[in-house]
Amino acid sequence: MSAAGPRRSTTRTLAALYSPPPQRALLEALFALEEEIGASLRPGLDHEVAHARLAWWREECARCIRGQAAHPLTRALLACFAGRDPAPLAGIGGLIDTAVWDLAAATFETRRELDAYCGRWADALLVPWVALGAPLAPRAAAHALGAALREAQLLAGLARDAHAGRLRLPLDELAAAALESTALARAPYPEPLARLLRARHADVRARLTAAVAALGPAAQPPLRGLMVWVGLAHQSARGAARRLPRAHPGGDDSGLLDGYRAWRAARLAGEGRFAP
Repeated sequence: MSAAGPRRSTTRTLAALYSPPPQRALLEALFALEEEIGASLRPGLDHEVAHARLAWWREECARCIRGQAAHPLTRALLACFAGRDPAPLAGIGGLIDTAVWDLAAATFETRRELDAYCGRWADALLVPWVALGAPLAPRAAAHALGAALREAQLLAGLARDAHAGRLRLPLDELAAAALESTALARAPYPEPLARLLRARHADVRARLTAAVAALGPAAQPPLRGLMVWVGLAHQSARGAARRLPRAHPGGDDSGLLDGYRAWRAARLAGEGRFAP
């Protein structure tokens, strides 16, 4: 899934489907907001228009954080936290930050920059979700889980984004493997790049597993929709690693068994026994 106007994937649809109604309303608003902001990155849109759109959305996110939302989507976000502390929405501007980065086709010089990018997305989307569904769950675990999910998405869209001029691996890691950035857009990948990607997929899977453990079993039943997303992302990363040196076809869907895998993850999460 690219950051440039992500489509509503099967994975996201299933995650929402298995979420309780209050979370489902939040997810619909968050996903729609992400798509609306991502529309500023569509090919052919004048850069000045794109920047003007993003500037307006940045102001609207700030208004939402102050409790003064004007757009129906940000009003819907506030409504989801009616009677609750809306502080978990403080990071929604991260959707703007990542969109601005992608609009500029900026590259990640180091792993630290990539982690910050993924963390901004996590604070915008995962932190509010976890706070609404499991208020006692540690925020740090929600952040870590979201960052791992976002990197899994970036790796899934690696070749497609490279064709659009967006490099989803840090330049210092490519240099350490003696790889040119142009290698990301060509498949099958050279073996040094395939080794690097296998390591990244393995790291993402390990981080997903650790973050789920950090959330704790008590958070799993109310967050069973999130556990569905994690399970599908984990499986997608495993399949992508096995597929190398061929490129991932793109998107964060795992395959034909997504429906069954989602049902199984939700059932185990309902018992507090889910582990990706």
